[in-house]
Amino acid sequence: MAKFNKLSDGRRGTALAIRVTPRAKRNQIVEILPDDTIKIRLTAPPVEGKANAALIAFLAEVLDVPRSHIEIIAGDTGRDKLVSIMDLDGAEAQERILKAL
Repeated sequence: MAKFNKLSDGRRGTALAIRVTPRAKRNQIVEILPDDTIKIRLTAPPVEGKANAALIAFLAEVLDVPRSHIEIIAGDTGRDKLVSIMDLDGAEAQERILKAL
């Protein structure tokens, strides 16, 4: 099974580097890029925060955590984002992401 190494474990959660492609045909995790960024396609357009809301909802479903535990901490208006997942360690996040891949 594939593995990626750049998940950052914090005291209360994990940080994920994500690259979003909006206006896709369906929501999906596409691949793990060589720099360990998680590439995700979303159906939502990148206007008025719709893609960010869709990203949070999608990650909550994939990672099986409440939406309130997910926060975009950098890259709010760009394709490349840093997302914090509270109360989920890096190993568990990695396992759930790879399962959805």
